[in-house]
Amino acid sequence: MTPAEFQSTDLAEAAQALRARDEPFAFATIVRTAGATAAKPGAKALLSADGTILHGWLGGGCTRGAVRRAALTALQDGTPQLVSVAPEDLLAEKGVTAGDEVDGTRFDRNGCPSRGSVDIFIEPCLPMPQLVVLGGSPVAQALSILAPQFHWSEASVLTNEPGHRQRVIVIATQGQGDMDALTQALSHGADHIAFVGSRRKFATLADKLEAKGLPRDKIDAVKAPAGLDIGAVTPEEIALSILAELVSVRRRSVKPHDG
Repeated sequence: MTPAEFQSTDLAEAAQALRARDEPFAFATIVRTAGATAAKPGAKALLSADGTILHGWLGGGCTRGAVRRAALTALQDGTPQLVSVAPEDLLAEKGVTAGDEVDGTRFDRNGCPSRGSVDIFIEPCLPMPQLVVLGGSPVAQALSILAPQFHWSEASVLTNEPGHRQRVIVIATQGQGDMDALTQALSHGADHIAFVGSRRKFATLADKLEAKGLPRDKIDAVKAPAGLDIGAVTPEEIALSILAELVSVRRRSVKPHDG
């Protein structure tokens, strides 16, 4: 087994441990070098949520700051980053300065005596978003079946902390404990809360929630009725319309990459 294969095994095990704890992380891979550099193309590292190198190696300290900044951007935006670290005079020859981004590549300065250039690709790995379905209605059951197929981690109980993951809540009680479920959802909070029911029904419930002391702005942020208007009739079709809406919510949370 080659050193690269040993390293890959270590990285894979470390990454799996982070996934099990629902912690965000990133992989960094050197894709190109020029001049004198300690690390060569193919070198990899596993980065923590704050950009610290946990496993692997990318050379000395010349690239560490640039990698950390790019990793933080990748994890915040949910998009891969390509950073090119080069001496200031080489950046000037290209007509760029540290911090510039051109055609998808972000440039940073290498202030080390080696004066080498290194291009590093950074890929974020974010926890699977969580869909909490409150209720035992047919729509709730259909959502629980379909959600994993759309890469949602499905749960039926709210915890105090969603961790680092995105969380959405769908209340599909349909008359069986609507107020309790809505109160619970609004008290815990989420990136998106949706209610399976008519606008008229939710308007009545909203007034009751406000009378209980829940903030009106949070109540008004609840999407009711849940889902996109696709003419859904059956529980499965309603569940599909809700998941289509949640895909939109998830994608909107990823910031566009400025090129």
